[in-house]
Amino acid sequence: MTYKKRKKGIVLLADGTIFYGKSVGIQGTVIGEICFNTGVTGYQEIFTDPSYYGQIMVTTTSHIGNYGIRENESQSENIYISGLICKNFSYVNSRVSSKSIDSWFNKQKLIAISDVDTRALVRYIRENGAMNAAITTDINNLDKLKKKLLNSPEMEGLELASKVSTKKAYFLGNSKARYRLAVLDLGVKKNILSNFIDRGFYIKVFPYDTNFDELIKFKPNGFFLSNGPGDPKPLSKVIETTKEIIKNNYPLFGICLGHQVIALANGINTYKMFNGHRGINHPVLNLKTAKGEITSQNHGFAVDFKEAKKNKKVLVTHQHLNDNTVAGIELKNKKCFSVQYHPEAGPGPNDGNYLFDQFLSYVKSN
Repeated sequence: MTYKKRKKGIVLLADGTIFYGKSVGIQGTVIGEICFNTGVTGYQEIFTDPSYYGQIMVTTTSHIGNYGIRENESQSENIYISGLICKNFSYVNSRVSSKSIDSWFNKQKLIAISDVDTRALVRYIRENGAMNAAITTDINNLDKLKKKLLNSPEMEGLELASKVSTKKAYFLGNSKARYRLAVLDLGVKKNILSNFIDRGFYIKVFPYDTNFDELIKFKPNGFFLSNGPGDPKPLSKVIETTKEIIKNNYPLFGICLGHQVIALANGINTYKMFNGHRGINHPVLNLKTAKGEITSQNHGFAVDFKEAKKNKKVLVTHQHLNDNTVAGIELKNKKCFSVQYHPEAGPGPNDGNYLFDQFLSYVKSN
């Protein structure tokens, strides 16, 4: 094993707090909203989840990179986190036929720092809330960076789906399949699409702002609103399209950002959370079956619980057991439902996998 001489790096929070570390890979500066993920494994899938666009990731697990990466485990073609902060970074990977995370970061030009007291940093974020932050190796120009950081936009109010959505529609699955699914790509993960293909769907993935008239030219049997980054409220075109899908009685399934869009389309407000939920062991209660589910989650916005309960068209179906936030809804007398977690895992448990079967049953009975 060889030791690498690494440049000093810092984490600068928007309130002026500084944490110290060492540079990993390329040098430079990046700004984003700081958040943390409590997953012990699955870092490759997390880093390639488009929902993390615009965010600097703090990993609470003690080692990153120790088992390398494999191309078939990525959830998209690119790394979507803006930067990485970790405790221990491994330049040596243990798995056979895996590549080093160091070379992957350099290829994708990701700025990262390690040797940070991540336990103290996570406690600080938990107590003070999500905020903008910068990670940099340019430690001699902090006054200039502080000004730039203060002028950076907050996550609330940001429309980011356009940054990660496909620019052109594309097809997946067997074109001779019995059922067709139109997917509105707000930042969709590969594992979600794989779950639909495994259940016999022929899929057409559309850009996020495709209107209803264009979508139905595909003659779909159902619709899916995907996960994605940013605030759902600026997605006015997507909300209007969702209203049309519901109005025309098509089966509709939404995950994460798609879940929030369905709520907004039914007059239920969403809000920015203090910290958000990001991890692969979040407990959720299915209120219809009274069964608990361990879930993978990644979101910084949520559906207003009181408004959802008051809405006569909507039934709250799932609840997060850590803070009692809304984790799922369905529309009464409609084949429309959504969840605030990731039933496809990638990474995480498969407790919510039945939701894809539920959607298929809705399509079959429509």
